[in-house]
Amino acid sequence: MIDVTAVTKRHGAIVSADRVSFTAPAGAVTGLLGPNGAGKSSVLRIICDLDRADSGTATVCGRRYREHPVPMRVAGAQFEGSGAHPSRRAIDHLRWVARTNRLPDRKVTEVLETVGLQPRDWKRRVKEYSLGMQQRLGIATALLGDPRALIFDEPANGLDPIGIQWLRGLLTGLARDGRTVLLSSHLMSETEMVADRVVLMDRGRVIGDGEVGELVRAHGSLETAFFDRLERSRRQDPTPGAAR
Repeated sequence: MIDVTAVTKRHGAIVSADRVSFTAPAGAVTGLLGPNGAGKSSVLRIICDLDRADSGTATVCGRRYREHPVPMRVAGAQFEGSGAHPSRRAIDHLRWVARTNRLPDRKVTEVLETVGLQPRDWKRRVKEYSLGMQQRLGIATALLGDPRALIFDEPANGLDPIGIQWLRGLLTGLARDGRTVLLSSHLMSETEMVADRVVLMDRGRVIGDGEVGELVRAHGSLETAFFDRLERSRRQDPTPGAAR
């Protein structure tokens, strides 16, 4: 489970998260949904202790990410592609991550096979990878510790239709295994297809949340539900936001 409680983050005059609160339960895919600049990535970075919140708390399985002895065994995360140095070979990147986190080398080939990267590509430099291949490598890195929680930032970016179909199966399979899956996206129709519940964000704030099925039954589509909440939120507070 991932718990975010009243998290606020400022960068000078820019407010990237404004008292954000939500729970991503185990055994479900939770979508953090909103337009570019809504503050989704900022919240995910705070959960993973890559950024420090000005106030509020974010925990994974009851503790802050950095408080777990081997964090990658508890939560795996993927941000903006592979996360690997462009000149490093994919398999060497994963071996380095595994060894620095006290994970067995056998996990490297397991996750490479899981994400569908072909053996002929394992020893290629990451700079030679397409964007979709880099996304798969980033997802492989997140899976390396066999964690209880998975955090993905726009994981469908760069994937072709076959890759997107594969991603849907991966995400729902992880949730069926009882894991917590939290992903950010601005793709509403895609999120509707894969998520069990969503947290709707705009300008650094949560403007709504709920079960996807209930929102679709009430509004006809997740997109309609989002824009209904967006319109209500902006009527109540028309001040332009400055979330990154």
